[in-house]
This record gives sequence, C-alpha cells and structure tokens, in this order.
Amino acid sequence: MEWMTSALCAREDPELFFPVSATGPALREELAAKRICLRCPVLRPCLAWAIDSGQAYGVWGGTNAEQRAVLRQKAGSSAPARLSSAEPRSAAPSDAPTNPAPPRAD
Repeated sequence: MEWMTSALCAREDPELFFPVSATGPALREELAAKRICLRCPVLRPCLAWAIDSGQAYGVWGGTNAEQRAVLRQKAGSSAPARLSSAEPRSAAPSDAPTNPAPPRAD
C-alpha cells in the first residue's frame, strides 16, 4: 500500500472522508471528499484496494460505500482482475443513469 503516501486525503481532515450520514452537512462533506479524490494521483489503486478489502465505510477512490458495492457486484467472481481498471463514478447522485439509452430512430 505504498500508494497511500501519495494520496491527497493524507493531507486532509480524515473526518471529511467518513461522513456520519448521507444527508445535510454529511452529504456536502462526501462531495467535498470526492472532489479531492478526483484530483488525486492514486485514485485508481485506492479504489481497487477499497473494493478488494471490502471497505464498507467512507469515501475511497472517489466512491462511497454504496457505489463500491455496485462495483463489487459488477466485478463478480473475477474481482481482482477487473478492479484495477474500475472507473469511479462522479459525484453525481447515485440514481443517475450510467448508460443512458440511445435515441430512438422513429
């Protein structure tokens, strides 16, 4: 876990990355943490580690616990082979479509 020494979050208040709820000020903290992650040079190894180790709390690799659970499900049985290329979602709401339907040709 040598990558942790280069993580931008190491220079921030750890509480920012572990909000106590998913509403109000805690939601703003989560979004602020994700913005830091998006600038971080070790976002990918951080996310892969969080998924591989089953981190159930906090913001890791630009994702919250719910987003990582979805990525774990998508990875399925070949998780270690595919996690290093997992792309975190942006700070958009978790119900935003990731693959919108193509326009219909009427």
